[in-house]
Amino acid sequence: MRTSDDTGRHRRGTDVLGFEHAALFYDDDAQFVARIVHHVREGLEAHDVVVIALPAEQLAPIREALGGEARSVVLQDVRRLGPNPARLVPALYQFVDEHPGRRIRAVGGGLWPDRPADERVAYLQHDALTNIAFAERPVTMLCPYDTRWLDPDTVADVRAAHPLLAEGGLSVPNATYGDPAKLAEAVLGPLSEPPDLGETLVFTAPHGPRAVRRAVADHAAGAGLSPERVADLCLAVHEVAVNTVVHTEGPGILSLWHTEDRVVAEIQDSGYIADPLVGRYPPAAADGRGYGLFLTHRLCDLVRLHSAEDGGTTVRMTMYQDGLPR
Repeated sequence: MRTSDDTGRHRRGTDVLGFEHAALFYDDDAQFVARIVHHVREGLEAHDVVVIALPAEQLAPIREALGGEARSVVLQDVRRLGPNPARLVPALYQFVDEHPGRRIRAVGGGLWPDRPADERVAYLQHDALTNIAFAERPVTMLCPYDTRWLDPDTVADVRAAHPLLAEGGLSVPNATYGDPAKLAEAVLGPLSEPPDLGETLVFTAPHGPRAVRRAVADHAAGAGLSPERVADLCLAVHEVAVNTVVHTEGPGILSLWHTEDRVVAEIQDSGYIADPLVGRYPPAAADGRGYGLFLTHRLCDLVRLHSAEDGGTTVRMTMYQDGLPR
């Protein structure tokens, strides 16, 4: 059997299930590399499967420090793996399923100084929700955060999202850890109102989704989005519009707008989505629903969803003009 001491560290040859999620705060590049390498080598010694998902510029020094051991580690550029943070949960789910009976030791970092504010909020929401998504999964996750550029509010949110803190090579309990579902909701908050410069469409069954798709195609093409990305956005918004007409009683409202670098489509309706993880993992065939939002997350560069029992649901879907991960 695998056992763990009070710090959450594992002893070799043991087998414990459940998610271990620690935040690593650092303010020096050499310190960052040393702590990640220590975490990786501890995992290799325990015969864990090790995966690192960080921006490419952070992967290079870690690869160099690991030397030959880097061949035993999966290294992935998080900008390509999860430009939309909601794609990270299914990516790790798949990785766990591909290694049955093995503990996964992961390093994941999705914040960087020039990342847009709405993407940063979506990543913090993802970080909180991983505690729910992997609660019963054999995953040890270390999330590094550079305090040299993080503001105090973000640091507080990060602390609240992690049940463990990495300190001195150990993972120690975090007294400020909060309810992950409540934190994910609070971090995202109600979405801002669409700008006045856009256009809106009120739609109902049975022909509403078709009208929505046509409106999105016209607006996105007029904004200069490439034909391939117009098609992806149309399919994503169509899936959400179908959910509206099938699962709610009232009409839906489509809002469309664009800026120099993005096209945004938003659907509001009277429905309520209770599961904060909907769309973040493939629904089972027996579920009969949930696939539409999963597909939407796969197609769009960013998806933000806010749902309240007394306020309905808003799904905001963004496509960037260049389509490139940053």
